[in-house]
Amino acid sequence: MKTKTLALTALFISLAAIGGLLKIPVGIASIALDSMPALIAALFLSAPLAGTVAAAGHLLSAMLGGFPLGPFHFLIAFEMFAVVWLFAKMSEHRWNKLRWPAFVIGNGIIAAIPFYFLLSPHFSMLLFQDSCLRQRLTPALPQSLCPSCSELARR
Repeated sequence: MKTKTLALTALFISLAAIGGLLKIPVGIASIALDSMPALIAALFLSAPLAGTVAAAGHLLSAMLGGFPLGPFHFLIAFEMFAVVWLFAKMSEHRWNKLRWPAFVIGNGIIAAIPFYFLLSPHFSMLLFQDSCLRQRLTPALPQSLCPSCSELARR
């Protein structure tokens, strides 16, 4: 791995940690901006590294919040890795119109399915309601930055 790639990965992980400090309370959960740097990192880094940024960003955000869901945060980190990996792969193949709906469906709906069985259906429905609002707000800033970031990533 090149030094430049390693430095960019560390930079995006640190930005994700800072984004994890910025939490917007919504219902029983909160919206943390830890996934935003990972989505931008998908334009500059390979898919596995962008996924690593997402997983590390979530774990740092959860650590700063006191791990409210305990060991389930490791499952969430794996889900974040997978969703951002898919987002990065779709970006590499220039499927720009499909990558945002895929992120919203993967992060908002598919990632919540295990909690229906692991915790309780009622808790899952509350998470799903919060997730709908979170999925409207989380991709908004990276989506507005992506055209200019895409130009920088090509250089």
